[in-house]
Amino acid sequence: MTVEAVSAGAILFRDTRGQREYLLLKSRPGDWEFPKGGVEGEEELQQTAIREVQEEAGIEDFRLIDGFREDYEYVFEAGGNTIHKTVHLFIARSFEANAELSNEHRDLQWRDYEQAVNTITQDGPRDIFKQAHSYLNELANRSDEQDGHTYVV
Repeated sequence: MTVEAVSAGAILFRDTRGQREYLLLKSRPGDWEFPKGGVEGEEELQQTAIREVQEEAGIEDFRLIDGFREDYEYVFEAGGNTIHKTVHLFIARSFEANAELSNEHRDLQWRDYEQAVNTITQDGPRDIFKQAHSYLNELANRSDEQDGHTYVV
């Protein structure tokens, strides 16, 4: 039997001395990923992403970036069922410097873009991460052109 499952999460970044860094979490099976989890009850996808960042990274002071949502899918076996999971990823900016490791993960690291691309273990999340990084660069370039100021988005 195939069971449909839906998760949402966020590619979380912070600005450290003018450089963008991304939060990666090491799952119990050993994959490096972003804060994400299953939709509960009648939650909207964005609500799930916000809750998962709070629960899995211990970060409260952040905001979702408008205009970005990408999805990936995968299939796995659990409890005698085939699970078809769709994961919806948003982008969020953290205004906190530190994150806290939850009991759902083995490790966490803030990584710059190159380090993150080489650390993320699955193709779907890695491809979306590349798109998110480009999206943030476009936003930063757009704000530069509008008022001549430099921002790290």
